[in-house]
Amino acid sequence: MKKIVGLYDKAVAVISGRAAEAISLLFVRIALAGIFWRSARTKVEDGSWLQMKELTVDLFRDEYGMPFPEVTGLIATYAEHFLPILIILGLFTRFGAAGLLVMTLVIQFFVYPEAWWSVHILWVVLALTLIVRGGGLLTLDHLLAGKRKGAAE
Repeated sequence: MKKIVGLYDKAVAVISGRAAEAISLLFVRIALAGIFWRSARTKVEDGSWLQMKELTVDLFRDEYGMPFPEVTGLIATYAEHFLPILIILGLFTRFGAAGLLVMTLVIQFFVYPEAWWSVHILWVVLALTLIVRGGGLLTLDHLLAGKRKGAAE
């Protein structure tokens, strides 16, 4: 029995280490960013980076019922492009995740309130994980924090 417990403890130590956490947080970043990036790309003209489709304004006005659909559509389109890039790079990861959390809550409460258990709870968990833990070792945040720490010494 001691041997089994010892093996278990070793396995837990490996999967609880910094490398495993870094890889896990990388996948969390990719998952959350991917959700919003794919949504962002549906809102712009094919072949353009940020030229919003007229259909996007219609979507924000008619389906989402958002006020000022030209403005809210543009803000959402830009945020869905910019924040996932920050998260993938691991640059201001907590800020990017907080922005996507706010977007998720707006979608949940004002657009698709019936989607909590099917979709939005997962987005919230991904965003909260990044807000609480940060992006991990494989980020520009980590690299910059090391440089700041070295400069302060």
